[in-house]
Amino acid sequence: MRSNHTLVGMETTFDEDNLLPNGGLVVPAALAQRLGVAELIDERVQLPETAPGRAASGAKAMTVIGAMLAGADCIDDVAVLRAGAAAEVFDDTRAPSTIGTWLRGFDWGTVRQLDAASRTLLARAWDAGLGPDLYADLTLDLDSTICRAFGTAKQGVRFGYTGVRGLHPLLATVADTDEVVHSRMRGGNAGAARGAGSFTRETIARVRDAGATGALTIRADSAFYGRPFVHACLDHDAAFSVTAGLDKAIKKAIAAIDDDAWTPIDYWQEGGADVAEIEYTAFTSPEFHSS
Repeated sequence: MRSNHTLVGMETTFDEDNLLPNGGLVVPAALAQRLGVAELIDERVQLPETAPGRAASGAKAMTVIGAMLAGADCIDDVAVLRAGAAAEVFDDTRAPSTIGTWLRGFDWGTVRQLDAASRTLLARAWDAGLGPDLYADLTLDLDSTICRAFGTAKQGVRFGYTGVRGLHPLLATVADTDEVVHSRMRGGNAGAARGAGSFTRETIARVRDAGATGALTIRADSAFYGRPFVHACLDHDAAFSVTAGLDKAIKKAIAAIDDDAWTPIDYWQEGGADVAEIEYTAFTSPEFHSS
């Protein structure tokens, strides 16, 4: 079957005043009100005095959050909250032009203020029972990800090690639920472990402030195998699991393991993985032992 119309000549609009798009946003909007998200951002996030549109940051942040939950991936997309009868349900939203002006007023200090607000919000959410068992052991995963961007003028957009133009943020997630508990935006050409030490410390502080009292284990891949990540865990009494790169010393240690010391483990491919334990001293350089 073929259409006798070209897609280039078609346009879709949502202009029925009695229909509500994305009605499922009512639930997260009610939750945000219960947690006081807008009020918290108004209290903690202050744009520079010279920035235009610095007022009502809470309402503007809620506009962005709601639009992102509805699938928005650019500033113009926040208009989805004003389509049809949406304005009857979601009041105090802001237009795309207003949101653009507000976002362009952010500097590094403002971003850190937003970080502090999200840290408080995490504590409120977990206190309300929306997080993990605060008395149980907790495993967190640290990793970086690639966010592709197409605008060459966007701040921080660079080609990274994957050859993709974009940004390269750090993320910390709860292993069992995939809940994101911390994030940090970085330029696209940032090394995978850049800022890993401070990011790990901030992540541990966040979950502790949010009420997690059980033992913590932080997991990371070989990009984080180094002093900053390991010391951050040790300094905060957190266990860690980090993959070591296969350098000469690691290969030599593995080769020294007896064949009968290997134990098969459950794996997606039958007979595909064995484990063994061996003593190995990592980070023997004087730089690592200095504090």
